[in-house]
Amino acid sequence: MNTLFATSLVFVGCCSNVVFLELLVRDFPGCGNIVTFAQFAFIALEGFIFETNFGRKKPHIPLSNYVIMVTMFFTVSVINNYALNFNIAMPLHMIFRSGSLIANMILGIVILKKRYSMSKYLSIALVSLGIFICTIMSAKQVSVEKGATEEDGVYAFMHWLLGIAMLTFALLMSARMGIFQETLYKKYGKHSKEALFYNHCLPLPGFLLLSTDIYKHAVLFSQSSPVEIPVIDQSMPVMWFYLLMNVITQYVCIRGVFILTTECASLTVTLVVTLRKFLSLIISILYFSNPFTAWHWVGTAVVFLGTLLYTEVWSSIRVALKGEKAHKKAK
Repeated sequence: MNTLFATSLVFVGCCSNVVFLELLVRDFPGCGNIVTFAQFAFIALEGFIFETNFGRKKPHIPLSNYVIMVTMFFTVSVINNYALNFNIAMPLHMIFRSGSLIANMILGIVILKKRYSMSKYLSIALVSLGIFICTIMSAKQVSVEKGATEEDGVYAFMHWLLGIAMLTFALLMSARMGIFQETLYKKYGKHSKEALFYNHCLPLPGFLLLSTDIYKHAVLFSQSSPVEIPVIDQSMPVMWFYLLMNVITQYVCIRGVFILTTECASLTVTLVVTLRKFLSLIISILYFSNPFTAWHWVGTAVVFLGTLLYTEVWSSIRVALKGEKAHKKAK
């Protein structure tokens, strides 16, 4: 029952979150900082009340280790959201972030000296190929659509290239954070809710560096057209409503993933998150009419095929089917 409930939270929360994020980014492409700040503040407030009991509960993992983790987490979150300001379409943004497997494997080999099976290397090759296809197709669209003149086209392309570089850096930094987190959990035990709180609370002072941009977008949000909220029978600026819904759905999504990690095997969690990403991508393409060519579909299919191969879903299904057949024969 908990697994079904958690899976529902992940799909409803995360897919709704993508919709509200796209609604925000469409009108204000540079609003990534205020979105990140709102998400961090909400999750930090919730954790302060329910996880730390208003600061009375001491952390299991030393704060000095959290500071290192938080620095990486803050950097990744800000860069990922800020990259949307560099002509990065939402579908490409989602596909690119699905390449976390590549970054995890590369850093696992370099830092942890891990070795993988041939099927793992094949899956990573497929994910890399899929992302490469989607990126090249998106690059062509930027060159064609964004620039009226050749000079404008070059500038738009260089602007887009910077966004790709930011996403690549964030991908590698996120993988490095994952390895650091793994070593901490081995040493101090797994404390996911505690880590969630400190990862969102400790970076809050860092947003002072972005306060000018956050304030500018807060003013712009306040100037947006009002929308009537049916439940409370009050009106509020539509952009603030989108931001509020984005924050709530982000929290629902995170809580769903957290429940899944405690109830299910990591393979199940990975499969659910992968399917959720695919559904979010479909919603972004169909609902918002984002440009998506046949080659984009090919690239997307290759990415998700590689992801499923990496998680060994096929072999798990075969084992389950064999077990079911053996059980029927025994009867």
